[in-house]
Amino acid sequence: MAKFKIILSDPETGKSQIVELEGPRASPLVGRKLGETIDGTAIGLGGHTLKITGGSDKDGVPMRPDVHGGVKASLIVTQGTGFHPTSQGERRRKTLRGKVITEDTVQINMKIVEKPKKKERKEKSKKLESKKEKQEEHKADKKLKEKEKPPTPKKAGKKDAKTNNREEMLKETETGGTRT
Repeated sequence: MAKFKIILSDPETGKSQIVELEGPRASPLVGRKLGETIDGTAIGLGGHTLKITGGSDKDGVPMRPDVHGGVKASLIVTQGTGFHPTSQGERRRKTLRGKVITEDTVQINMKIVEKPKKKERKEKSKKLESKKEKQEEHKADKKLKEKEKPPTPKKAGKKDAKTNNREEMLKETETGGTRT
């Protein structure tokens, strides 16, 4: 029985998630090739369209789209998946796996090509809008309650030092004299 760990990437958000498939849920992926698009219901994402972008086997050998079949092959490569040259013109023999998903494949990389239709998104956005409206109403109610509260009376007899100084200065100017 096949057991796959699917790394599902969303290019719009830049986030990825891991989905594990085992047994009969994994069997629809066996025999698929790199670059194929599949329906998201195969991995539990209804309405999505997914593209297979890569993968690796149990030994960590990467899949490469220009190697035919699902077998391991030892090839001389100059660049691309599985080899990054350190100097110009460098070639090296690397073990790579073919582009077909087999039982030996452990990890499959996929990306979301198409999300569900906008009708479903509109329902979600309506829910968010109603939530925001409720929050705005709540804020408006709070403001009304604050306005309805009578102002707290100031205690008589206590004044600021600045207020006292101003009043004294006004008296001085009116009387034309000095402070008493």
